[in-house]
Amino acid sequence: MFHPISANFLYTMTNKIQHLHILGICGTFMGGIAALAKELGFRVTGCDAHVYPPMSTQLEQLGIELKSGYKTAHFNDEPDLVIVGNAMSRGNVMVEYMLDRNIPYISGPQWLLENVLKDRWVLAVSGTHGKTTTSSMLTWILEYAHLSPGFLIGGVPQNFSCSARLGNAPFFVIEADEYDTAFFDKRSKFVHYRPRTLVINNLEFDHGDIFDDLSDIQRQFHHLIRMVPSNGLILSPKNELAINDTLTMGCWTPTEHSACDQGWQAKKLIADGSEFTVTFKGEEQGVVKWPLIGDFNIENALMAIAAARHVGVPSYIAIEALAQFVNSKRRFELRGVVNDISVYDDFAHHPTAIAKTLAGVRAKVDNQNLKNAQQGRVLAVLEPRSNTMKSGVHKAALPLSLAQADQVFIFQDDNIKWSVSDLIETCQPPCFVEKNIDDLVVKIAEQSNVGDTIVVMSNGSFANIHEKILTAINLN
Repeated sequence: MFHPISANFLYTMTNKIQHLHILGICGTFMGGIAALAKELGFRVTGCDAHVYPPMSTQLEQLGIELKSGYKTAHFNDEPDLVIVGNAMSRGNVMVEYMLDRNIPYISGPQWLLENVLKDRWVLAVSGTHGKTTTSSMLTWILEYAHLSPGFLIGGVPQNFSCSARLGNAPFFVIEADEYDTAFFDKRSKFVHYRPRTLVINNLEFDHGDIFDDLSDIQRQFHHLIRMVPSNGLILSPKNELAINDTLTMGCWTPTEHSACDQGWQAKKLIADGSEFTVTFKGEEQGVVKWPLIGDFNIENALMAIAAARHVGVPSYIAIEALAQFVNSKRRFELRGVVNDISVYDDFAHHPTAIAKTLAGVRAKVDNQNLKNAQQGRVLAVLEPRSNTMKSGVHKAALPLSLAQADQVFIFQDDNIKWSVSDLIETCQPPCFVEKNIDDLVVKIAEQSNVGDTIVVMSNGSFANIHEKILTAINLN
């Protein structure tokens, strides 16, 4: 249907919209948008290239009509507004149809601002690593404190039954992604969120498909910093030079930091990070005892505690909450144990994240070995899948990031633009590279021993290699 521009257009856009159609609905972010829109009372339909569980199941349970593929016939029921996911590009048949007929459209982040965030106290969690985990921690802390926050998280927080909800309080927690907004808006998504409380966990080069270098990313982060009000708060680690450099471009908001004497600090009581004290400005706030491991999770926890304090949650309450925190799926998630060999799934896909994940696992395994007089090892399984990894930007940093493993297994996909086999010569632990996933599984099963911990790291499904490994070990 052609939608002519008229004097009533703005009124229609803001007051008369009933039916939303979402292009690219099955991504975690767009699926969260769909859930929020449905909760607000809109009729929501959507389509995606591939419609499959678990997101399809979650959306269908909400009463959202899903359509597979991109076909102009999906517009036959004449939506009032199309929300365009950032995976959509010019040339997509539905995008072209929408533009040619002047059907009203908007990006997901802009829709979120106008319909959900503009009247809320937004707590935004940003950074290269740890966004999903930290925002899940923060949301759970606020929930534990009976604040019933709204949230939109780019993963599945296991303390909740959904990845997005409106909530019943002024507070809204959002995972603030620096990736671009839409084909017609190349700014980072997070510039639409207008946070009052901003967490910047860390800042490194990533997303090589849309950013040329770190300075490009810093520029987007500074756009975000410019928007935080003077009665807000910006939280970051003091030892992150890239963040400090970004703040020196101009900051008009109070700041608090971790990793410094006058800020938030943690002291490990157990080497793997499962128990640690929290201090703020030199005063002890309490002891976190939880099932998580790794320095990176301690860093995430400090930011979550600090952000919760900004909205009135005492530190001791936040610390109590973290004892009951269950990490999001695919964040060092145990997928199974066969023959006393544990297989974990982790989202790590950047050298820094890989190194921090393996350091935490190393400490955990070493502690178990001491307690049980075992000789368990750490086996790292990696799929270099992100656009940045495939391009080879991080290939020089990979060997060092894998140093904490006892053995390394890497999948050489056809789309990788560099020879992963080169790592065999530079990687400190023994390294095996395979171009076929089934061959890789056989090699892992052959090399694994009783007591070993296998950590599979990828930001994709990795052809469900976790289950294949467990099956192969069982048959071995």
